[in-house]
Amino acid sequence: VGGEQISSIGRGLCVLLGISLEDTQRELEHMVRKILNLRVFEDESGKHWSKSVMDKQYEVLCVSQFTLQCILKGNKPDYHMAMPTEQAECFYNDFLEQLRKAYKPELIKDGKFGAYMQVHIQNDGPVTIELESPAATVDPKQLTKLEKQQQRKEKTRTKVPSESSRERNPPRSKDDPSASSGAEGDVSSEREP
Repeated sequence: VGGEQISSIGRGLCVLLGISLEDTQRELEHMVRKILNLRVFEDESGKHWSKSVMDKQYEVLCVSQFTLQCILKGNKPDYHMAMPTEQAECFYNDFLEQLRKAYKPELIKDGKFGAYMQVHIQNDGPVTIELESPAATVDPKQLTKLEKQQQRKEKTRTKVPSESSRERNPPRSKDDPSASSGAEGDVSSEREP
């Protein structure tokens, strides 16, 4: 922060925490439990995905990152789903406190909330895992206009090809020598652009 190193860890986890407007104590407790018990490290015999950060007595570096709550509005990021700064700082500090209570306080480090930080991460592998708290049931009436637009776009992307695209690319028979079976890495020309 400002050219000064304020925190560092050795082996362990770097947690980039995005706090949503809708996050509660329930989500906080879930994330603390998941982070500390996530089996991403090898055991003594070298078996991967066997040990947690607590099992190995490794460190945890936490960085608050509101940009993880980004929703794209066209090509422009929109952060309206991120918890407001004052609330988020309290939530983040509570998160750190819960991590320290559940583990060893001296092994939990953090950045500086709200500061512009240069974060250097050396991934071992690399391994990056996205964790989310369990999805709460969402009342459609509570969705914002932007979220509804995004849902419509997602539905549109998953629809079957239109009649006009089917006419342009009629199905090929298995007797057609130019038809691709998909074997040996062939790519069929029937894909929609």
